[in-house]
Amino acid sequence: MSAKYPHLFEPLDLGHTTLKNRVVMGSMHTGLEDMPWDIGKLAAYFAARAKGGVGLIITGGYSPNITGWLLPAGAKMSSPIDSLLHKRVTDAVHKEGGKIAMQLLHAGRYSYNPLSASASAIKAPINPFKPRAMSDFEVRKTIRDFGNAARTAQKAGYDGVEVMGGEGYLINQFLAARTNKRTDRWGSSAENRQRFPVEIVKEIRKRCGKNFIVVFRLSMADFVEEGQTREEILSLAHKLEDAGVDILNTDIGWHEARVPTIVTSVPRAAFAAFTADVTRAVNIPVCAANRINMPATAEELLERGDAQLVQIARPLLADPEWANKARDERAEEINTCIGCNQACLDHAFVHKKVSCLVNPRAGRETDLVLAPTRSAKRVAVVGAGPAGLSAAVSAAECGHKVELFEASERIGGQFGYAAKIPGKEEFNETIRYFTTMLDRNQVTVHLNTQADVDDLAGKFDEVIIATGVVPRVPSFPGSTTRRSSRTPKRSAAPRRSATPSRSWAPEGSASTWPSSSPPTSPLPCTSTSGTPSGASPARATYRASSPSRPRHRRPGRRCTCCSARARRRASAWARPPAGCTAPR
Repeated sequence: MSAKYPHLFEPLDLGHTTLKNRVVMGSMHTGLEDMPWDIGKLAAYFAARAKGGVGLIITGGYSPNITGWLLPAGAKMSSPIDSLLHKRVTDAVHKEGGKIAMQLLHAGRYSYNPLSASASAIKAPINPFKPRAMSDFEVRKTIRDFGNAARTAQKAGYDGVEVMGGEGYLINQFLAARTNKRTDRWGSSAENRQRFPVEIVKEIRKRCGKNFIVVFRLSMADFVEEGQTREEILSLAHKLEDAGVDILNTDIGWHEARVPTIVTSVPRAAFAAFTADVTRAVNIPVCAANRINMPATAEELLERGDAQLVQIARPLLADPEWANKARDERAEEINTCIGCNQACLDHAFVHKKVSCLVNPRAGRETDLVLAPTRSAKRVAVVGAGPAGLSAAVSAAECGHKVELFEASERIGGQFGYAAKIPGKEEFNETIRYFTTMLDRNQVTVHLNTQADVDDLAGKFDEVIIATGVVPRVPSFPGSTTRRSSRTPKRSAAPRRSATPSRSWAPEGSASTWPSSSPPTSPLPCTSTSGTPSGASPARATYRASSPSRPRHRRPGRRCTCCSARARRRASAWARPPAGCTAPR
């Protein structure tokens, strides 16, 4: 029990088991779930969070069958082999005194899979594949597959499962009139649309018994046209409680919704009112979620009675010791999630392994091991931007004597500039964290000091140069900033974004992408200087020395014109495919 956060660290009795506190690690797909050779890294990743003190961990989504894959050959839980592999994960978590539940997720029309199926044959605006409408037999088989997946997870040692009923995935697709145009017993009315998730919960209870945690992640605000109404959501919450759900978890918005829910500009706990409505309507614990990144915010929600638990996901990427630090009243030492999405969601969208901008060890616990040194050294770090701060703190934590040199009057570097942008005030939390950790680890900081060779030579065993980069100077039309001679000129041509941006929109607003959304094909190459449009010459892969040779990207890179990957040939160059407009 923590004197400062008494509600947050109060145990929760579920009847058949007890959670040691009210902190739930929410589901995040890290990219470590899909391939069996990553299971050891996944085990270490979850074990670090269990050691960090959370009451319950929920994994990334696992499909109950191949139709529900997020990606071809993606994560699933359907066979004894899957169960055997996951014993390594559950054993690692239980060894650290934690509890873990597997999320069961059927992607429905969000599956990047030509086998995708949904309530109705309606294509998602964010997916190239049109799903087929499930037959009555397929619906009933999918219910059984959820039960089988839960039983398989139970055999693997999981303490429970979470059924993903939000984010616009399959169950949400059955619940909303937007995507359910059926006229049979699984559609045509709110009661019929709600039959599918209720039957799934009943099947899981039948297969796994009473002594098994069942969490249902309920969409408490769809934020799309023809989404569920408030009355329908509360009605479903009652039915799920009667069916045997132990905990209702909060989900806000569909993936195709145009209302931001987790970016840094969204206020902390901005959607707690939706959770509070459900909390006051049911008699089982309800978990709040979305933009809860510090213990004071979590404690306030619990104290008000808006929820009985709080879910934090990305904050545990940023700092696996979040719960322990809060319990020990060391909140100032928490490496706070700033909601930037740059190494978590941005990586996930392009199928890279997920990590964290402020904690690169996230998901790489077996690769980036920081152990105590056997021989302490005197280390100089030049530059107090984020890289220099991280290097200084990490070296000091390993036992080295560290001195940090910064030419300006404050630490933070360009992070300090970013924090001045309206909506990015959370970036100040990173500077606060490093200020605290420099003091805790007794790092000597020299501000207003331009370190040179004479200052460092012979005084230090190691020198780390972390002086950052030359800032990019704007060159868009109307810019009045004079270009620095040190800054390479960049083309003003627009760059293609990997993911559509979202903007604030009222509940019930249209969720189809606007006509100005990013094109599905790359922008044409307009460069005539041998540099791809929108790219710096420092990173260019074109060769301008021989105009007679085709200027196509080198093997392993994509052309900005045709998006084709150049094939490796005997020479270093590849012939552009037909139709490529890159200069030759």
